[in-house]
Amino acid sequence: MTTRILVAVGEPESARALITLLSQLPDAEPAPPVPDSTALLDTLARLAAESLDELPEVVLVHERIGPVPALDLIRDLVQRFPAVGVVLVTADTSPALLTAAMDSGARGIVAFPLGYDALAERVQAAASWSAGMRRHLAGGPGHELVPAGGGGRVVTVTGAKGGVGTSLVAVQLALAARASGRSVALLDLDLQSGDIASYLDVQFRRSVADLAAIRDITPRVLADAVFTHETGIDLLLAPADGERGEEVTDRVARQVVHALRARYEVVVVDCGTQLGAAGAAAIELADQAALLVTPDVIAVRAAKRMVRLWDRLQIRKAEETVTVVNRYARSAEIQPSLVERVTGTKTAATTVPAAYKELQAAVDAGRMQDLDNRSTVKQAIWTLAAELGVVAAPAAETGGRRTRRRGDKGAVTLEFAAMFPLVLVVMGLLWQCVLYGYTYSLAGNAADEAARAATAAYATAGDGQGACAAAGREHLPSAWSGATVHCTPEGTVVKATVEVKVPLFFPGINPGWSVRGEAGAATEKAPPQ
Repeated sequence: MTTRILVAVGEPESARALITLLSQLPDAEPAPPVPDSTALLDTLARLAAESLDELPEVVLVHERIGPVPALDLIRDLVQRFPAVGVVLVTADTSPALLTAAMDSGARGIVAFPLGYDALAERVQAAASWSAGMRRHLAGGPGHELVPAGGGGRVVTVTGAKGGVGTSLVAVQLALAARASGRSVALLDLDLQSGDIASYLDVQFRRSVADLAAIRDITPRVLADAVFTHETGIDLLLAPADGERGEEVTDRVARQVVHALRARYEVVVVDCGTQLGAAGAAAIELADQAALLVTPDVIAVRAAKRMVRLWDRLQIRKAEETVTVVNRYARSAEIQPSLVERVTGTKTAATTVPAAYKELQAAVDAGRMQDLDNRSTVKQAIWTLAAELGVVAAPAAETGGRRTRRRGDKGAVTLEFAAMFPLVLVVMGLLWQCVLYGYTYSLAGNAADEAARAATAAYATAGDGQGACAAAGREHLPSAWSGATVHCTPEGTVVKATVEVKVPLFFPGINPGWSVRGEAGAATEKAPPQ
């Protein structure tokens, strides 16, 4: 059986030495090395998305890999890809490091200087363990393949700048996930100014800072630190004293996120707007990272800076980030497509409308869970939850009613419903004006024909008035019947007057309005007076 091996090492000389030795192992198939932890995680995630069988059996992690420390990276790999055997390559063979590596989940250590026999033994042991784990994961009901990311889905919400609504969106995403029947944890990593407790009317003494001194976060320890809210969401809050936020390092954040991922189906993390070590670690580990922005120049520029900062620190690539436009209005000059071009990220199809009046009562009361189901903001965020994969359903479920909307369609519908009566009135007035003008045109044409007929009749000593009335009515449509036609001789001129009733909306309905058309025609001899 061929053993596929992926090497993560940033030093070219060490990489060449490892690949040379691995190529000599029987049935070994080393892949091209990856230079850092970000490339390693991206490669494994891409392979896992295709199939569990596409993952390498063994991953070798060099002790000086970056930017994530080797032991933290191993812990992350074991959590996200449990079917891969991870081996640490290090020059330090002390018992303390060996114990730390085993605690992180490594299947062994290969020491520098590299030796063929030691390398072969460690690779073979890790490959055997990987094969057994894969058989376990694929064997029978209840042993479905673990998805890429391992365990629950982690979604982070970060603000491009202060005041863009990060905490509110995070709370509503968690509520949407819980309403869909999933177990949900809401983690507040806005360590200096976290507001999750205020939005949900919670007073709880324990916080994420209480886990900082704990090396092994067991389910029991985690249960003691979280607060179960009345909605069923488990909350892990930011410390009440902002200075304690410094205790939550990137190592602590990684441990906490891994522990929550292992226990809950959905983990929503509020990372606030200030990028610290803890927030950066959560964003790097997240399955989906949402960056909140409002449709104004300052916020868009801040989002662009944030995305570039993530990329420089190798936290997350721009194309792996989803930008969400909050407080959006169709009349805004800055549209989601422009945000996408400026930041280089993918913009969520769902936008959150600007409707603070809907939120004010719930925000002031500190009970965001009581926000009305008819709120367009709530509907938009719950639709966003489906787009981010937080809820199982393809559309947001709101109060027993599925909302099949994208972006601001709900707001458009409400606006159109409010404007519809006015539109009908305007259209009715325009149609009535058309009928009025058309009737006036008919009256003028009938008067002209009546005057000509009367002139001809008078010239032949015929009945001028009878010819006048007959000609005038002949040139009026039947729906405009009942018109009054009268001709009056005045010297050598015959003047015809036609009075026609104006219909109301439809021909045949006459409210009593009328228009008068007049015309004259000359005759060769004076008509009888």
